[in-house]
Amino acid sequence: MSVQFSGWEVFDDGASFPGLELDSSQKPRSSGVYAMYHGTSITSARVIIANGFKQSSKGMLGMGVYVSRNIKKATAYPLRSNPTDRVVLQVHVRVGRVKRIDKDNHPMQQTWHSHGYDTAWVPPKVGLLAVRSGLEEDCVFDPKRVKVVGIAKAPNDSIQKELQELLIQSSGRGGEGAAEVCSLCKRKTQQGAPHIKQQCWECGKNICILMSKHFCPAKP
Repeated sequence: MSVQFSGWEVFDDGASFPGLELDSSQKPRSSGVYAMYHGTSITSARVIIANGFKQSSKGMLGMGVYVSRNIKKATAYPLRSNPTDRVVLQVHVRVGRVKRIDKDNHPMQQTWHSHGYDTAWVPPKVGLLAVRSGLEEDCVFDPKRVKVVGIAKAPNDSIQKELQELLIQSSGRGGEGAAEVCSLCKRKTQQGAPHIKQQCWECGKNICILMSKHFCPAKP
């Protein structure tokens, strides 16, 4: 019996394609690469974009880089700072092996890395006293696992433009050009390896084999 296809939709958990943005309560999959946010000051944003992240020396989850999938959470940082000095960086995080921290005085709250984990994850609304907002939070031990990919929020257009230009310059160091983006699937292509494009066998529209969704138009 023949089967006719008229499209597809892929649901990815971040392990196949980098930069997936999970729901705040969705458990990250080890080895996945996820879109998150980091709130910082204007001065620190310049340093991070130019030189990369550094570990925080202390925090609720110990040493590491603190990020969140919730932009509202990142927007509140740095705490007790003037909102006109706050920047939110969009980052891609290679989470590695993830440890869930979901209660106060968790036995691995600050020692998770010594037990072989790369990221500590606090789900939303688990009631930790140290997370009064109840919003999701992550701590990544190795700063090299966190990469700035965009400027999610800046206090004004001038700072937004400055940081965006700095990010472009930083991304182009070492003789590498900015990564190209496939016009169909909107994913970055590897240098010298464009995505395979072809016509849909049903409707004839141009498609990329890495598109996460394609539905053929209804026939008359």
